[in-house]
Amino acid sequence: MDRNQGFRRRQHRARIEQQLHERSAMEFFNVLTGEELLERTEEHLPEHRERLYPPTVTLAMFLRQALSADGSCQRVVNAWAASRAAEGLRPQSVRTGGYCRARARLPATMVQALTLESGRLLSERAASSWRWRGRRVKLLDGTGISMPDTAANQAAYPQPSTQAPGVGFPLARLSALICLASGAVLGAAAGPHRGAGCSELDLSRTLLGALERGDLLVADALYAHYFLVAQLAAAGVDVCLEQHGARHSDFRRGERLGPRDHRVCWPKPDRPPGWMSAEAYAAAPAELRLREVRVGRRVLVTTLLDAREVSKAALNELYTRRWNIELDLRSIKTTLGMEVLRCLTPAMIEKELWVHLLAYNLIRVLMAQAAAQGGCEPRQISFKHTVQLWSEWSTHLLGRDTAVDLALLWRCLAQPRVGHRPGRVEPRARKRRPKSYPWLKVPRREARTRIRTYAPAQNVK
Repeated sequence: MDRNQGFRRRQHRARIEQQLHERSAMEFFNVLTGEELLERTEEHLPEHRERLYPPTVTLAMFLRQALSADGSCQRVVNAWAASRAAEGLRPQSVRTGGYCRARARLPATMVQALTLESGRLLSERAASSWRWRGRRVKLLDGTGISMPDTAANQAAYPQPSTQAPGVGFPLARLSALICLASGAVLGAAAGPHRGAGCSELDLSRTLLGALERGDLLVADALYAHYFLVAQLAAAGVDVCLEQHGARHSDFRRGERLGPRDHRVCWPKPDRPPGWMSAEAYAAAPAELRLREVRVGRRVLVTTLLDAREVSKAALNELYTRRWNIELDLRSIKTTLGMEVLRCLTPAMIEKELWVHLLAYNLIRVLMAQAAAQGGCEPRQISFKHTVQLWSEWSTHLLGRDTAVDLALLWRCLAQPRVGHRPGRVEPRARKRRPKSYPWLKVPRREARTRIRTYAPAQNVK
């Protein structure tokens, strides 16, 4: 690197740091000012003019928008204008057009890189006491996400075939890999809810690169697939999965290790799945040596073969913690409002999804810091409590940015603890009844026409 290039790089980084430390942009972006994440920001930051909404400020506002109960563009622009006025800066327009254009210019690659890097750093630096027997445990699962009914979204993410045209919504499928110790998102893949190559298992296979030798993957029965387990075993990754319902476990066979506990060999299927090439099928092992145990009503399949090292009770306790990924996905979709995205085009939908995941990881960074200071585990701190407290804190107190403020913040975050409620069962049902409006069964434009033409004072059925 020549002297001029080095000088330009230092100047570029100084400009980024100056933008990051502006009072109005600090709500969440200052969490990203570590050396590693600053390098990621610098790598993906596009060339830009000095605008009212530079990329770093735009991303900070986008993050704030993702974490707000009112996720409208108007609200975040109003907050930005009020913040500038409080600092004595010149007035600005509160129209949302400039901010929306700045969001469109924001590189999705930068948001994605920051999300994955923040998750990786948080997982690597998790205290050994937070891990299961000192091992890195990672959880894998999928979910669905809805979005506005626009022609562009429908083309990229078609609505379910059971819904009539004009009354359904585009639906995307999301698969996520999450660290058990810290709760951080380590990888995510999205695609249409239906179509070839878009199943949850197909999307999940694209995330296996985030797993490292020595990791332990915990997932539900969908992932008890011969070739997936073979691929993970070849990479040095152990698994603990629930047995797939299509496979029968006969505990009278195999090498007996204890009551309802044995080691067996799974033979390779006679035919490769549709997504696998003939070369990959030929390279797969002829059989897999696995351990099957029955605990309660479920059968677990694992590559942890030594019963003296890992007992049935330990495997059951480990698999029970798989439920954490259900809670994490609920936090992302319900607490952060990602269950129904707002953007009108597939490109912005992708960007909005990664911004939500980045905001989620930043909240997990705060929870990890509070747990380290409070002598507890991040899973013992409430996610929603952290979102609420940080939002208020950043608005009222963090302008001074002192060590005293941060120490007090960590103490407040770690005070209330999530209760340990083993075996908790709750019905998926609502007690409070919704208003008795009829379902919209025709396109909205047609419904409005009917109201104007036939029955202005009646509901359209």
